[in-house]
Amino acid sequence: MPTPLKILVPIKRVIDYAVKPRVNKARTAVETQGVKHSMNPFDELSIEAAVQMRERKNPPVDDILALSAGPAKCVDVLRTAMAMGADRSIHVEIPDAGQGQAELEPLGVAKLLATVVAEEGRNLVILGKQSIDDDSNQTGQMLAGLLGWGQATQASKIEFDDGDRVSVTREVDGGVDTVRFPLPGVITTDLRLNEPRYASLPNIMKAKKKKLEKKSLSDYGVDEGRRLKTLKVEEPPPRKGGGKVDDVDGMIAKLKELGAI
Repeated sequence: MPTPLKILVPIKRVIDYAVKPRVNKARTAVETQGVKHSMNPFDELSIEAAVQMRERKNPPVDDILALSAGPAKCVDVLRTAMAMGADRSIHVEIPDAGQGQAELEPLGVAKLLATVVAEEGRNLVILGKQSIDDDSNQTGQMLAGLLGWGQATQASKIEFDDGDRVSVTREVDGGVDTVRFPLPGVITTDLRLNEPRYASLPNIMKAKKKKLEKKSLSDYGVDEGRRLKTLKVEEPPPRKGGGKVDDVDGMIAKLKELGAI
């Protein structure tokens, strides 16, 4: 009989994908004050993947735990995760960057998640391949390394073979690649994996009654010190407008002039 899944889904509160980021006046980071935030889109895919696994019941899912580390407003995205189907959540509160403390770096997040995995007895971690604010694409790989678990990144399809083996299809430059590994494991999700469901009003109301536990980094013994220093943040220069040519010969001449051919 397959081992029941105990899934951890880390999620992050980020600037909404529809908002154009602006560099702050000090040119040290992107402006976050007074800007609409929402759940990282890749993390929505992870919640949906976990809920679909429970609906398929093969293997059975015992528990879906959502976790977010950040300021007090992270509670909003955790409530959304529970409205989408997560059973409970943990909020590891970290003072807002605007209060003199920056968010965790990928290694710090990976260490935090490794501790939570051990304490909560998880055997599968599903997380977005990256967050759209820093695009690091590092946490999942670091977590698998710290745990010594198998991993599959950028998943576009997840299936379970007979027993406790996971088969993950991932898109690569040359086509698709299939990775198989036994549980426990770490999977990072890509955009083609699924279409996240909307949180219905009844489920939003039910989510208010689900357990949301408050924690701090000290509860998990995680070092919040930074190892990286941002020197300066600048917007990219505006792109110059293109030029028109009359015919193919004109295009070839222009390309030669630019040194492209």
